[in-house]
Amino acid sequence: MVSRLVEAVPLRSGSFIVTLYGDVVEPRGGRLWMGNIIETCRTVGISETLVRTAVSRLVAAGQLSGERQGRRSFYQLTDAARREFLSASRILFDPQPEAGWLFVWLGADQTGEAGPALERQGFVRLGPHWLLGPAHHLPADPSLVAFDARTAAGPMLRRLVAAHWDLAAFGAAYDAFLAAFAGLAAALADGVRLADAQALQLRLLLVHAYRAAALRDARLPADTLPPDWSGHRAGRLFADLYLRLSPAADRYVGQHFLAGDGLLPAESPDILGRTASLARVRDGA
Repeated sequence: MVSRLVEAVPLRSGSFIVTLYGDVVEPRGGRLWMGNIIETCRTVGISETLVRTAVSRLVAAGQLSGERQGRRSFYQLTDAARREFLSASRILFDPQPEAGWLFVWLGADQTGEAGPALERQGFVRLGPHWLLGPAHHLPADPSLVAFDARTAAGPMLRRLVAAHWDLAAFGAAYDAFLAAFAGLAAALADGVRLADAQALQLRLLLVHAYRAAALRDARLPADTLPPDWSGHRAGRLFADLYLRLSPAADRYVGQHFLAGDGLLPAESPDILGRTASLARVRDGA
């Protein structure tokens, strides 16, 4: 089952290590032994050489910082990477109620990083000075001017969305996720039993694949999306599989993953909050 998903889910060593930190490490304190990183990546076919190269690059890029404790090396996210993690974590594990719209004025200078940063969050340019996007949160940059906008649903709004956002690409990413994990859902529904280590491997692949689709999605208001939007089905499948795999996966983490002098905890307040939020998604609450 793991090998089939490894073939279906594109894996790059650096990106998978980021998934490992987001899913397992950060909500439990943020620090992990290099040996655990190497072993976890090995189970999905990523060699130690690739892991060490990827970790070095993540350190050089300012995403990881390391320290030695005796003969062991431990790594944690930097403050900048942690801020990115928190934003991604909300999308994956704590999706917010539907938002309205924001118009953002860039000001006279359109050459800075603010515009591209908003575009990575799902905004589109309406001109050199203006961007439009879903109002999931106000831009943190104090140099920007944001206008909260409300609009009634209708054909013109859907035309606006169709003209500026590639819904087909978002939908294709969710369709690929659904196709890859339908077999796992069927197996768990039939009562297949997994070893704790295998449950963790499968959950990491699940998070990695869903992360690739969900972070690409602009998360537009529901009334602008096609009927039977595959993103909704993908979100419910992700929540259901994550909850099914987590008891065994978390047990394995609590028994094998080192944070320093001790093991990472199997549970934490962040983990419990994540579980409660995903249960609401699964149940349609």
